[in-house]
Order: sequence, then C-alpha cells, then structure tokens
Amino acid sequence: MIDIITSTGPLLFAITGWLAGIVMFALVLLFVHDIFQKKHAVLRNFPVVGHLRYFLERQGEYFRQYFFANDREEMPFDRATRSWIYRTAKGLGGIIGFGSTHDTREPGTVIFISSSYPKLEEECTPAVPLVIGPRCDLPYAPKHVFNISAMSYGALSAPAIRALSRGAAEANVWLNTGEGGLCKYHLEGECDLIFQIGTAKYGVRDEDGNLSNLKLREVGQKVRAFEIKISQGAKPGRGGVLPAVKVTPDIAEARGIPVGVVSSSPNRHREIRTAGDLLDMIDRIRSVTGRPVGFKMVYSSDVFAHQLFEEIHRRGVHSAPDFITIDGGDGGTGAAPQVLADYAGLPLRESLPMFVDSLIQYDLRQHIRVIASGKLVTSANAAWALCAGADFVASARGFMFSLGCIQSMQCHQDTCPTGITTHNKRLQRGLVVMEKYKRVANYAHWVNVEIDKLAHACGLNNGREFTRDHIRLVLDANRSKVFSELWPYPQPIQFKR
Repeated sequence: MIDIITSTGPLLFAITGWLAGIVMFALVLLFVHDIFQKKHAVLRNFPVVGHLRYFLERQGEYFRQYFFANDREEMPFDRATRSWIYRTAKGLGGIIGFGSTHDTREPGTVIFISSSYPKLEEECTPAVPLVIGPRCDLPYAPKHVFNISAMSYGALSAPAIRALSRGAAEANVWLNTGEGGLCKYHLEGECDLIFQIGTAKYGVRDEDGNLSNLKLREVGQKVRAFEIKISQGAKPGRGGVLPAVKVTPDIAEARGIPVGVVSSSPNRHREIRTAGDLLDMIDRIRSVTGRPVGFKMVYSSDVFAHQLFEEIHRRGVHSAPDFITIDGGDGGTGAAPQVLADYAGLPLRESLPMFVDSLIQYDLRQHIRVIASGKLVTSANAAWALCAGADFVASARGFMFSLGCIQSMQCHQDTCPTGITTHNKRLQRGLVVMEKYKRVANYAHWVNVEIDKLAHACGLNNGREFTRDHIRLVLDANRSKVFSELWPYPQPIQFKR
C-alpha cells in the first residue's frame, strides 16, 4: 500500500498542479474580460467577484419561495394555494388542522354566508346541465361548472397536452385548445374540446392567413364549440409570440406555419374593427360549423359591452354570441410584456360583476352564457365567480399546478423544470403522462365537488344556485358587506322589439 501511494504521489501532485493552473488561467481570462467589457459596471469595477452578485440575484427568487416568504405572501400564487392544489390533485383532500392561515380581515376577502340549516347531501338535487348555444344545430351541454381554460400546444409541451386531454376525459370537463390550433395530442383523450381562434387563425387559416371555411368544417367535426380570442389576461391588446426554438414540426403542422420560425400573432383580428364585424364573424363560424360560437376578452370598460349589446338588439337576439369568456387582467399563462401583465385590463373581481350587470341591463343574460377565467384555481374562487354571475369557470394555471408546476416563472424560456412548458425532451421526461393525467382528473373532480359542498353549507342544492346574496366582501378588518349590496342587480332597459 505504501509503495502504491509512493509511486502515485508525484502523478497526483502533477495533476493537482495542472488543474490549479487551468483554474488560475481561467480566472485571469475572466478578470481581463470583466475589466474591458462595457456592459456591466459592477463587473468592470469588481472583476470576477462581481459575478457573485448576479448569481445571488438569480438564486434569490428560489430562496424567497422556499425559505423566506410565508404561506400567504407569494405572488402570483402563494404557497398555501399551491399546496392545496397539489394535495387535491393527488386525491389527498384539502383537510387542515389547528385553523386557517387565511386572513379573513384583509380587505377584498370573500366570506360565504353559511346557513344555520345547511342542506344534507342526501337532500340536494344535482344541477341541470346548462346548454351553450341552444339555438345552434349542434348545441353543447357541459357536464360540470369547472373546466380547463385555454393553453396552446406550443406554449405547453406535448406530454402536458396529452395529460390534460386524458384528464379532462376522465373528469368529464372540457379542454380549451388555446390559439395554437388542434393537434393529435388534444384528441388523444377523446375529451370535449373548445377550439380557440386566435388573431393568426392557427389551424383554421388558408395559405394567405385568412379564415378558411374548409378548415372550419374539418375542425368543427372534432370539437364542441369555437371561441374567438379578442384578448387574454396575460397580455390584453397584444398578440401571442412563440419563440422559434418552440416551433417544432408538430407545432408547425398544427398551426400551419414554417418550422423553426418565430410565430407571432397580430394585436387583433384584422377583419374585426367594430361590434358589427365581431357579430359577422360569429355568425359565419356558426353557420359553417353548426357549433356554438363565443369570444374571449379582458373587460376594461362598459363602452364595449354597450356597443355590442346595442348592435345585437338592432340585429335581433339570434345574432348574439352563444357565450362570452371574461378573463381577468390578472390572468396569465402566456408569456407577456410585464407592462401589460401588471397594468392592462381590469382584474376579474371587478370586471365580472360589471360585465354581468351590462348583460342584465340589456336583457341578454338568458341568451348568453358567461365563462369566468383568471386566477380561479380553488373551489372558493370558482364559487365566488358563480355568485358574481358566471355560468361556468375555466382555469389554466390551476391545471398547470395539477400537472406539477412549481411556479419557477420560466414558461417563456423553454427551460421549465417540470416539463410542462418546454420542448426539451430531457425536461419533458419528468412529466409522466399516465401518472399526471390522474392528477388533472382528481383536481377537476374535487373542485367541482367542493363547489357543491360550499353551496350545501349555504343552504343551497348545488353551485348553480349561488347569487350575490350568498357572499360577503370584507371592507376592512372589522367590517364586511353582502355582495349584493355592493353590486346590486340592475334593472333591464326596456327595448322596442
């Protein structure tokens, strides 16, 4: 043994010396580079050592998430909310002990008005399915209130779409394709699909990028309804952008675009400049496909609703969209400029009741279904939306969490560590479809179940019976008010028929 050590000692010493020399040479090169580069003042003044500052800045985001922020502090979704979704998706239930960490004194907090005589579950009657587009040739009657909101193939990976499709079928909820077209992975689970038509018309465009009746008919045989995307919560007033690295052959085929080229959508549909233009497109798609047609938008002003609803009354209620999806300005699965994500569009807490009031004023509430979308990831959030006036609720990020999203905020970088928003095959390997689809189904199932449990606690048969009389809104630490007093239902305007 001594002989071996003696014989190898000089070699080890030489190797160590070489490695030390290489490291020193690299540090000298880095030192010289830092001194002469002109982009970063810190590195120019503090060569080599200055890199530590940038490293700690990048790591700070992750350390705050796991060590420093408390359970109810983090944005856009706090740890308590994410943990609840993880447990629900795994079928472990949302049971806690020793009281809630939810601060019910915080202004804006919603409190459900529990009944002194809640409904026994065996006394309750299930909700009658609400039909979307009853006047269409092929109306659609969704089975549940809570469904999967728009997420495109391209923004999401193939395994993520496959898991969502299978999970949606298992839970009997719909899956919105997002604006990236219809692909084979959407069809894998044979679930109900709502096809979203974005401003670039991906999947239903001709060679010149215009809406194609032929493509509409083809897609119409595979989906339940069509949704025209006017705007979305992540970036109101801006079209989607898919980096070239994400435009794979499969994605290019689904969208009808070249492989490896940046995929950009216009800010709006070029042919829609007025309320009349919007109704014309709705009528065209409905006539060609026979399917219900609606649109999605971020609501910011009553002016839009008044112009649209007046045009509907001028043409007749048959011209009305079959549904309208209201997305909050605080939504955001898509990559977006921060200035739009932070400052454009009303949050759903204000825009949803405002929009529903406009529908009531124009006596169109019974003709148009309302879908609420935007940070509605828990059963309580979804039940609030029903109280505010929604007919259905759609969530995107909630289902991303059910797939295993850890809120790493890397959706736009193709580096998602959980394989959900990346096309890197190595990272996608972590998302096992046959495991994750069960979590998608569990999450959808239990949110729908808990909406009804909240209704039972309020003395109602099911979630469809919620109104603004069933919740209070906290104004300050010691005072709350019934929502129907803060947002009283308006009286319909009398129109000449």
